[in-house]
Amino acid sequence: MLRDLLALDVPVAVLSRSNRVESAVQRVEALMERWERIAGRSLPRPVVLEADLRQPMLGLDEQHRGWIADNCDSILHNAASMTFREDKHGEPFRTNRDGMRNVLELCRQTGIRKFHHVSTAYICGLRGGRIFEDEVDLGQQNGNVYEVSKLAAEKMVRAADFLDEVTVYRPASVVGDSHTGYTVSSHGFYLPLQLAYVIADKVPTELMGERFFRLLGLRGDEGKNLVPVDWLSASIVELVSHPEHHGKTYHLTNPSPVTVRLIQRVVQEAIEKYSTRRFVGRLSEEQIVQFEHEFQQHMEVYRSHWRDDPLFDRTHTDQALPHLPCPQIDDEMLLRIASYPVKENFLLRRIEPPKPGFQPREHLLRAVGSGQEAAQGGAGADTIGLQVSGICGGQWRLLIRDGNLVGVDLGLGSADRARYYLNSNTFSSLVQGRFSVEQSIRSGRVLIEGDGDGIGGHQDFVRILQSIVSSS
Repeated sequence: MLRDLLALDVPVAVLSRSNRVESAVQRVEALMERWERIAGRSLPRPVVLEADLRQPMLGLDEQHRGWIADNCDSILHNAASMTFREDKHGEPFRTNRDGMRNVLELCRQTGIRKFHHVSTAYICGLRGGRIFEDEVDLGQQNGNVYEVSKLAAEKMVRAADFLDEVTVYRPASVVGDSHTGYTVSSHGFYLPLQLAYVIADKVPTELMGERFFRLLGLRGDEGKNLVPVDWLSASIVELVSHPEHHGKTYHLTNPSPVTVRLIQRVVQEAIEKYSTRRFVGRLSEEQIVQFEHEFQQHMEVYRSHWRDDPLFDRTHTDQALPHLPCPQIDDEMLLRIASYPVKENFLLRRIEPPKPGFQPREHLLRAVGSGQEAAQGGAGADTIGLQVSGICGGQWRLLIRDGNLVGVDLGLGSADRARYYLNSNTFSSLVQGRFSVEQSIRSGRVLIEGDGDGIGGHQDFVRILQSIVSSS
């Protein structure tokens, strides 16, 4: 969704938390660099704010909350814990329910009144028959704590009386990219596949299909509603970026569910074709029963998820997205989706960290120096916008007084006198003096919007680059 939103020039600020290895900025940068390698071109960067759903006000300080109040008018809440059994840390409730409470309070205090919430089609719990998009809590029994937490979160956002507009997206069971199989998930469809992968050198593949799935009470003709992540992203971004579709609930589901029997067959085929782990030898019936018992134990918490899915009504979705039908998942596509994690040995979150390189932000802050002003820049400061795409790029408002750079703020502002667009390679070349601003403008390496347009109207930008060069 981040890639797709930025591709449409939707201004985005990302709330992301750090982990033990990478900062929030580095995590987002690693994602963007991956998409750049695939696209073969530089991509714009969002504004990144370090935040944590589990903290009051998401752990954002007053300055960043002020920035949000000044620059953001809506929120797209897509973070969740996929835990199906409550753990010692209180997940999934700590993230899904309490996190929603923290997000709503942030919205209340920063003046955000438009809320886009990614829920799940499975808040319907164990209901059968047709599930309508406008139905929420009908007293249904939920199958696991994940569904309970997501239902609580959706009810909470709907009850927030300060919001002017709530749009809810309810995906079914999300699987990998329909074209490449790419995924970072090991939930839902991927759990039995991962279990089969783990025991591939201990159990013959022909035993991994119907015999194991039958332990979950499945006949094989049950329908599972699987949606490829690329279609899901395209659908949400289409709805987010068209205000006429806001204020409704959308079942982002597949009109053509796949059968459990097909999933059984594809799991077996993916292991046979793509796993490097091979079973050699013979098993006694006692050993097979032991492996069945272990499979059943691991899958038990997901038993309700593997029932026959209800029929999800798609009235709002079909009306809004007639041009964007959900792909029908056939044998070939499902095998492509299943083969990706097997080929990757289920090391699905190993996105390469960003490479050290030219850091536009560090050069900007160094140019400001010890005299840097607060983010607001103080009275009388003029602003120009700078967007640097590519490695370690970003969006900044450069605060100018008397032709000098006196401060750097996040994002692009509506009051910017001019905006300069370039990639990180061009910025690096300008700072190092390999070519001039005039040459970069004439060659199309730097694009200008606003009062700075033309060779003669960029004196402030030239001075800024000169100050960066001298400080570096």
